[in-house]
Amino acid sequence: MTVPNLRHLQAFHEVVASGSISAAALRMHLTQSAVTQAIAAIERYFGAVLFTRSPYGMRSTAAGAVCADRIERALTQLREGIQELGGSDAGKREQLFRRISGPQLNSLITLVEFRNFTHAARATGVSQPTLHRAARTLERTLDARLFEKTSYGVVPTREAEKLSRRAHLAFVEIAQARADIDALDGRESGRTVIGSMPLARSFLIPNALIRFTREQPEHAVAIIDGTYEHLLGALQSGQADFLIGALRDIRVSGGIKQEHLFDDPLSIVVGAGHPLAKKRKLTAADLASHPWIAPRASSPLKAHFEALFKDRGIEPPQRFIECNSLGAARAFLMGSDHMMLSSTNQVHYELQAGMLVCLPHPAGKVVRKIGLTVRDDWRPTRAQARLLTIVRETAGQLSR
Repeated sequence: MTVPNLRHLQAFHEVVASGSISAAALRMHLTQSAVTQAIAAIERYFGAVLFTRSPYGMRSTAAGAVCADRIERALTQLREGIQELGGSDAGKREQLFRRISGPQLNSLITLVEFRNFTHAARATGVSQPTLHRAARTLERTLDARLFEKTSYGVVPTREAEKLSRRAHLAFVEIAQARADIDALDGRESGRTVIGSMPLARSFLIPNALIRFTREQPEHAVAIIDGTYEHLLGALQSGQADFLIGALRDIRVSGGIKQEHLFDDPLSIVVGAGHPLAKKRKLTAADLASHPWIAPRASSPLKAHFEALFKDRGIEPPQRFIECNSLGAARAFLMGSDHMMLSSTNQVHYELQAGMLVCLPHPAGKVVRKIGLTVRDDWRPTRAQARLLTIVRETAGQLSR
């Protein structure tokens, strides 16, 4: 991720705070010409005039005000990242903060992501010595242990992971600033990364994105999938902007908030040629007489799966295929007598095509809660806010 010079960002922040080039230069122990050059570089980076200049000082333009807010949030993330390393008083931490660079932090982010110098260099096209030099310089500058030798090679420490998370969140704020400034001029830009769990991938997100991309064709959207734990980590580090899927117990993780979108009905899914495909009321004997595809052990659906059997006085099957992929599950269901507890919405298209059949849940109406998960402090751009509105409206259609 390309970011402007961090010293230039700090100079911009000081000019906004003081309203003066000379005052900012004094606070940063720089010459006025150096601060002036820093402001010019920041304006080139964002492609906008950020100040109006007059004999009475510097005043932020509309673009400058947007930029100032995002840059303050970015610098706060970096300062808190250094503070989390511990071991220094406030004055020393500020000195350390002013000595780190964007390329050093970018190298750290890459190394934490790939957890290996060779793999990181190969993925980014940056030479291994360059990555190594930037990472080790950052380590010496901060006087912190960011890497350690193990039997698997040199790997990032917990401290490196925490600082990488803060740095990535800071860089996301800067990217958001560019999108906000473009929006002021009527241009749409920016990017949204959605962490998607199985139900959302099957129906909710595609329908929402078809509508959104018609409205905002210039806004890039990426969809990532994986386990909930993987997606939550991506959200907390800024690699995903929001998650959509089954809601969890929010007490398991701080710094996030959840929003309920709709209740998702559960049913028993079988192939169209299954012996029970035409049965409208399943008995305990029916449940016990066929093989099952079970949800992952850590998913909310697993509790519903176990209750399906225990509430009928029978033990849950001990031998089953554990599968979180609809594509693989579809093949099992269509080619065998397997059964699966699933969201009715998740197999929407398969039902329409006549490939699968949904049988009523023996307990009647059983649902799980589907919703959004975001960071507490996330501030979406205008385009992202519009995308969230469309997601909510699409979810409303599902609930009806």
